[in-house]
Amino acid sequence: MFEDLRDLYQEVIFDHNRNPRNFHVMENYDRMVEGFNPLCGDRLTLFLKLNGETITDASFQGSGCAISTASVSLMTEIIKGKTQAEAEELFHTFHKITTGKSEELQLEAVGKLAVLAGVREYPARVKCATLAWHTLDAALKNQQQSISTE
Repeated sequence: MFEDLRDLYQEVIFDHNRNPRNFHVMENYDRMVEGFNPLCGDRLTLFLKLNGETITDASFQGSGCAISTASVSLMTEIIKGKTQAEAEELFHTFHKITTGKSEELQLEAVGKLAVLAGVREYPARVKCATLAWHTLDAALKNQQQSISTE
């Protein structure tokens, strides 16, 4: 079973890296935050469009490694239609799963993002997977400064 999950992990990472979803500069955004991972060189700008408390649209621009690009691509797909509170809860759950700070892996709680749980086995790659999520957290808090994983 672990072998199947690893194969799926690789397939999803490659797909989202080659064909990132929501990869464009958003016009008329409500929130914009930049994120940077100095260790790997990943750099992104996250854009959010809100209607009240609901995230109606999300996009990004930037460049990074396959894990970083796949993570932000998946994230922008999943948070659309979520409330800010739901997106914040997803951030906390995803962070626990990828950093190994959760005794029980509740992968169903993060849907497609479960394929990124494997980065916990590679500590140097955790920052690649979580950069987008820390950037989202800053955007949800309406912080203007750039986010760094260092």
